[in-house]
Amino acid sequence: MVTLLLDSTALEVVLSFTERALTFRHRNLQIERTHIVKAQLTDDAWTWLRGVPDPGTYIPSAVAMGTWKSAGGRDFAVIRRRRPSVVIDLEGHDEFQRVILTTRHGIALVKALRMDAGEELEDVTDIVAQQPVPKARPAKPRPATA
Repeated sequence: MVTLLLDSTALEVVLSFTERALTFRHRNLQIERTHIVKAQLTDDAWTWLRGVPDPGTYIPSAVAMGTWKSAGGRDFAVIRRRRPSVVIDLEGHDEFQRVILTTRHGIALVKALRMDAGEELEDVTDIVAQQPVPKARPAKPRPATA
């Protein structure tokens, strides 16, 4: 599973050795926060996949990893089975128009992107964990009905 690191200027998608081999990438994916237009959660990342691997690895309903080329541009995908994922739309990025990642930390990423991050790269789950938890308002007692 990819590791997501975030600071005040960039999101870094850290790939494991296996992910690097299957995506045919030699380095991690760096995305400036100014290029991120939208991040949304999905239960089925396969519906967001468009085009053909170029280069990439594709095993239907199991794995889709690498660069995907289509008429709409180039996308980067790390998809495993039918697991929760995040889709990040980019604008002005020199390499990709969209990034699709299977991660159990999608909610933390979306929350962290809305917050101001520090100057150093930090795991998105740690960023969200450091924020104060909002206090719930006490429930108002309901009047008894006759």
